[in-house]
Amino acid sequence: MLQRILFVIVFFAVSFLLLSCNEKEDKTSIIRFGITSAPVTLDPLYATDATSGRINRLIYQQLIDFGEDELPIPGLTRWQQINAKHYRFSIINPSYFHHEKLLTSADIKATYDAVLDKKRASPHRNSLKHIDRIEIIDSLTLDFHLSRADPLFPAFLVIGIMPVDLLNKGHPFNRQPVGSGDFEFSHWPFDGQLFLTRRKDQQLFEFLKVKDPTVRVLKLLSGELDLIQNNLPPEHINYLKKQQNIKYLTKKGSNYSYLGFNLQDEQTGQLKLRQAIAYALDRDKIIQYALGNAAIKASSFFPPYHWAGLEMNNYSLNLEKSLTLMHELGYSKEKPLQLSYKTSSDPFRIRIATIIQSQLKQVYIDVDIKSYDWGTFYGDIKKGKFQLYSLTWVGIKTPDIFRYVFHSESLPPSGANRGRLNNHDVDQMIEEAEQELFIIEQAKLYRNLQQKLDQLLPYASLWYEDNIVFLSPQLIMQGEGYQLSSDGNYDALRFVDK
Repeated sequence: MLQRILFVIVFFAVSFLLLSCNEKEDKTSIIRFGITSAPVTLDPLYATDATSGRINRLIYQQLIDFGEDELPIPGLTRWQQINAKHYRFSIINPSYFHHEKLLTSADIKATYDAVLDKKRASPHRNSLKHIDRIEIIDSLTLDFHLSRADPLFPAFLVIGIMPVDLLNKGHPFNRQPVGSGDFEFSHWPFDGQLFLTRRKDQQLFEFLKVKDPTVRVLKLLSGELDLIQNNLPPEHINYLKKQQNIKYLTKKGSNYSYLGFNLQDEQTGQLKLRQAIAYALDRDKIIQYALGNAAIKASSFFPPYHWAGLEMNNYSLNLEKSLTLMHELGYSKEKPLQLSYKTSSDPFRIRIATIIQSQLKQVYIDVDIKSYDWGTFYGDIKKGKFQLYSLTWVGIKTPDIFRYVFHSESLPPSGANRGRLNNHDVDQMIEEAEQELFIIEQAKLYRNLQQKLDQLLPYASLWYEDNIVFLSPQLIMQGEGYQLSSDGNYDALRFVDK
């Protein structure tokens, strides 16, 4: 009996050691990416936050992609314009979903039908509702018929394609995504830890939420993380650049950071106040001291080099103008204005909020900074529960963003008009620009629209942050190597090994 008990104890002890060794080996082979916030949803119909969008690009394929000039190029499909309201899309290289079903035109139709389904309430519907009908030609070809002409239409088709069989069954894509991209969902133990598998070689990737930048840096240096990207203060960036065993890459960015206002609020709904705030912001100092000169000032959604970009300087630092406006509103040193400013709990974002708080104090505005975990913060912004907030629009390529963000029909959840702008002229200018058939004339109309928005000031433009990634010496580059994009996506993970 004693021998049997000893055998059982030894058996379990050896099994435990073997499992521990295997687990250790598995852990050392995983490529770990430190991210500042977890994805909200991995369902392309509803994803609007930056992290969800970047990870979804790895899991799902899009009909089109974009070149360096921000113009659309073939992705999953190529296209031809039959007439002003008729586009034909053809799958280039047939591929399989992660559950081994061949991707066909039926899946593309089902995905966009789901976006357009009012009952599903996709926030992307409003930008695509001029799709009149989708007609399948054969398994590789389908036609999009529009209710109005739109020369930019192909550039809007960036929703990840989902399998029709699972869509019809109500599959929970938000937590168990099934796409046809280079990366396949593995498991999601908790919100801050997600695992994907690279399909070509079964390399496992861990996306680990580490919101504190100091902790992210320490984990990179200790080997607990293999790469980190963006959202680092300048002292951390400068320190890492001096480490001989840490590789880094940087590229000018196109992601638009802004200060948002609630236009339905009694205080921030006043144009004079918004102007006073915009004139009080010393963006040069923030860029220098908080961003380490790794950004350029923004004046509109798109950088000047974009085909619809526009450079304006209407709200350069001017404390005298700001103080005059505050006096006109009845505020003074003895009678300051109290405002609430919401931001995420990321220490880097809190730091920027603190600098803005200090700058606004000079013009009789006492700012109460309220920081929350990402889910709570983002939820409040979508519900309009704020006076001031700051965020960054990531991966914006085409001016359909103006309908999504500023049209009166785009209030959440139907869009991202979070500040509740309701202006007839803006609606009309958006619709007129959308109907223009010649891109040169369309660019002019969008520039006029941006000037109008600059006058109304639903956003105060801040900057376009540079992208920078730091990689551990254990990572090996393959093929094209790790190529940063201007919008900071994660596509380059296709080309790293450990």
